[in-house]
Amino acid sequence: MNDYRILLFYKYVPVPEAEAFAAEHLDFCRRLGVKGRILIADEGINGTLSGTVEQTDEYAAALRSHPLFADIVFKTESSDKHAFKKLFVRYKQELVTLRYDRKLDPVTEGGGRLNPKQFYDYLNKENVIVLDGRSGYEYDLGHFRNAIRPDVEAFREFPDWIRNNLADRKDATIITYCTGGIRCEMLTAVMRNEGFEDVHQLDGGIVTYGQDPEVRGAGFDGNCYVFDERISVRINQTDDHVIVGRCHHCGGPTDRYINCADDSCHLQHLVCVDCEDEHQGYCSTACEEHDTLPLG
Repeated sequence: MNDYRILLFYKYVPVPEAEAFAAEHLDFCRRLGVKGRILIADEGINGTLSGTVEQTDEYAAALRSHPLFADIVFKTESSDKHAFKKLFVRYKQELVTLRYDRKLDPVTEGGGRLNPKQFYDYLNKENVIVLDGRSGYEYDLGHFRNAIRPDVEAFREFPDWIRNNLADRKDATIITYCTGGIRCEMLTAVMRNEGFEDVHQLDGGIVTYGQDPEVRGAGFDGNCYVFDERISVRINQTDDHVIVGRCHHCGGPTDRYINCADDSCHLQHLVCVDCEDEHQGYCSTACEEHDTLPLG
């Protein structure tokens, strides 16, 4: 029985005294009993949390009662339990760490917004570049068909990656996507600042695309990486769903991410059930040998 709910939300909006607001918000979330990760910056809020249906209803109503967040959009998913073990509410300098050479306002400087049906139509057009706005390990679990895999481990690497890989495509039509939309708001702002003009983003991200009753996640292969205890969720609800992840050990198909069993490593890697058993959850022989060394 799905007595719990997961909320995913963000909004770019100037927040006065954001650090104090973050402290107050932490106290509120603690009293409410929700769990998750919420970041608050001078430029807005970005969060994902879980709680009972009643708790998440109360959280959404409380946040929308604040004049800055009256129109904030919540993406919701049902769950049979908490999706997080702890609660983190923190102030940060940036909602998405970019460290760009100038301050960008994604609301006014970002690319055009595409709803799921519009994005799907673009996927089927010729001469359209589909750019994944996430990290490479997220792409490896699942991605839109024919999307470019960015060779980045952190979002702040995107400006240099764009300059090194797309500098000669500034006149091309480019569509971007990420999990919930926040990274692509900033990514398209970066691209427009770098001279790209025909740039668009999937409004609401992969999560919204998978929930849309018309497209039903069509064209997304594999699963979507999420930053909670689930790790992986299915997006494509059509009969065209395929697994694209490859086992770290044998190369076989899998959509399962686990952490290396060696506490000094904890590398998150894709692994099939058979290889997880065979390697006892370790990502390498070196980790297994290290973890079995005698103490002292």
